[in-house]
Amino acid sequence: MTDSLRRKAILIVKALAKDAGITAVGSVSRGNPFRALVSTILSHRTRDEKTGIASKALLSRYPNPESLAKAPVSEIARLIRGVGFYRVKAVWLKNIAGILLRDFGSKVPDSYEKLMALPGVGRKTAGCVLVYGFRKPAIPVDTHVHRIANRLGLVSTKNPQQTENALMKLLPKRYWLVLNQSFVEYGKKICKPLRPLCPLCRIASLCNYATNSG
Repeated sequence: MTDSLRRKAILIVKALAKDAGITAVGSVSRGNPFRALVSTILSHRTRDEKTGIASKALLSRYPNPESLAKAPVSEIARLIRGVGFYRVKAVWLKNIAGILLRDFGSKVPDSYEKLMALPGVGRKTAGCVLVYGFRKPAIPVDTHVHRIANRLGLVSTKNPQQTENALMKLLPKRYWLVLNQSFVEYGKKICKPLRPLCPLCRIASLCNYATNSG
């Protein structure tokens, strides 16, 4: 790793954070950890629009672990029917609510180890809960982050876990909080999976993919 690569990474994160409407690095506000956990689980293999609808429907009726733990699995499944694997997720969510009640005093834990012990929670979900629920530094790596980081030439990795490890080594912790949101927003609008809009990209001059394809 070189200092020039680290400087490039910092410039990119700052630029994309600004485009995402994050006015200052580290300005991601603390949210509701339970909502962050539920919404991220619902988002697996599901479009953002459907995730938002299902999250609102479920959390407006069962806004906390206490209420969700008492909900029938069939009712949870009905409310989240629009998301992928909704029947499996309904079981996960009810079980998670029960575990939170029994083992954590109805609180969502704030560590990778404890979060990943919950049903259906992998490293990306745990990272999202830490960032968006607790405002604790983490780098959740989804398909957008993995794709864009490799296209830019910040990393050369084969899977999300390798990408997370490489980005954590590359970037100071103060930039971790905004990386996921910034990259996801850019991946939806500009750096799309199949047809990236390189002519519209404000960081094309820093991007290996844009330079080599242009």
